[in-house]
Amino acid sequence: MSDYIESENDESITTELCSPLPKQRVIFSYLMNAIAFGFTGLALIPLLSILWEIFVRGISGIKWEVFVKSVIDNGFGNAILGTITMVAIGAFLSIPTGIMTGIFLAEFGQTNLIANFIRFITNILTGVPSIVVGIFAYGIIVFVTKGFSAIAGGFALAVIMLPVIVLTTEESLKLIPTSQRLASAALGGTRFQTTFRIVVTTAIPGITTGVLLAVARAAGETAPLIFTALFSLDWSEGLLSPTASLPVLIFNLYNDPDPEKSQLVWTTSIILLALILCVSIISRLVIRQRKIK
Repeated sequence: MSDYIESENDESITTELCSPLPKQRVIFSYLMNAIAFGFTGLALIPLLSILWEIFVRGISGIKWEVFVKSVIDNGFGNAILGTITMVAIGAFLSIPTGIMTGIFLAEFGQTNLIANFIRFITNILTGVPSIVVGIFAYGIIVFVTKGFSAIAGGFALAVIMLPVIVLTTEESLKLIPTSQRLASAALGGTRFQTTFRIVVTTAIPGITTGVLLAVARAAGETAPLIFTALFSLDWSEGLLSPTASLPVLIFNLYNDPDPEKSQLVWTTSIILLALILCVSIISRLVIRQRKIK
């Protein structure tokens, strides 16, 4: 008798699940989807309009000459080189420090007071305005060395990149199942071997994504570089001299009455967006590859 009742209940549940939804719920679902798509379209309108304006005004200025000439010769080759140089300096300073800090927070400092303090400071740094970071770098390097330089700009970008790398590294390591750590320990692996050979190796895609996102953010920063690297119309004389960058070029020349300089600003905007877009696409591909695995 009980078996009969259970089978009856199973059939009723199956029938209920397979039956079509009431018309009111179907209409409500379509209505909510339409509202969601509508607001998404409204949010995309200003973004697409900005991208279209930049593309229309700047595409005519893309020529081979502008990539190999300096700003003084109506090119932005020195700004591209300066941006790459300062982002590379920032990455050199922040990536090892950020990854090691993230490993410490995730694997060795879960309940440590020092780790909690570092985590608290890192969370604060993520919300600090970039102009404040520029003033900090100015006081640490420019004021001491008595000169603007690419090193000062790279240091400012490193401060901006550091919290992003630390937090993404920590979260990537926390996503690794505890069973992998236990399996390594069961095979005789030490804490150090388990962390660096098993956990960190497995979390490399997530860590790489965080690094690429930090690089993309640093490449588009303007305020810190105004206080640290300043600007140069010609090619930089070295790492200890004022250095041009793409964001500061746009900032300095936007109101220039010269039509050639105005055209250069729009073309530079396209190149800067293209660089950031390429880094973002690479990070998305890394995430996708991680999900596939």
